[in-house]
Amino acid sequence: MSNLNDVGHLMHLYLDEIDPGDGTHSSEFLIQASAHLLNQKGGRNWVPVIVKEVSEDQYEVIGNTFVYAVAEAAGLERVWCIVADDSSDTQTLTQVLAGEEIPKINLSKASRDEIVAALEYLVEQSGSALQSIKVAVAANRIDEAPRQYWTSLDPIASLKCGITKGKKLNALKQVFYLTPQPMPETITDVAMLQTLSTTELKAMAKKRGIAGISKLKKADLVEVLSQSE
Repeated sequence: MSNLNDVGHLMHLYLDEIDPGDGTHSSEFLIQASAHLLNQKGGRNWVPVIVKEVSEDQYEVIGNTFVYAVAEAAGLERVWCIVADDSSDTQTLTQVLAGEEIPKINLSKASRDEIVAALEYLVEQSGSALQSIKVAVAANRIDEAPRQYWTSLDPIASLKCGITKGKKLNALKQVFYLTPQPMPETITDVAMLQTLSTTELKAMAKKRGIAGISKLKKADLVEVLSQSE
């Protein structure tokens, strides 16, 4: 929808042409104090708002929402903006680069160093549920696990790495996502089998024609399935 001639350009747009979108989560004090400073120092937002065009001469903020809120509070008639294209990828990247969204890494493929960096970031956050974990231990166990097949982060809770279900496991969702590979039909690796749920193990045992699976506990299922066919 964006005019391709405008994409990437710096434009001085009227505020009444711009929808603030989701707005900013910044405190009213920061907005008002910054607006006062903006008016004192010439009334020009040297850091531009990032917008996309939603219809002819109508725009929506997709990045630097704080700057827009300050310009509005300062009573500016017009604000300097950079026009971006209207793709979802551009919006996500813009919000990450503006510090408004936390970037996520693909845990299915991440290197150990990337896992360490992500865990350290979470541990350093004020009030983090992960402050008590040992990053090196957790990173090693996650790195060595068959995470390329995980469909959720739940298997991490069974790795005995200090990350349990609940707040600790949920905290990981801030920085990780998964793109799982199809699970092999036959798995004999004990470490991989232990990351599966009892229901998944029973389904696998059924496919392999193993008898009496309804009475088997998880440890028994892992032992049976680990045997070569």
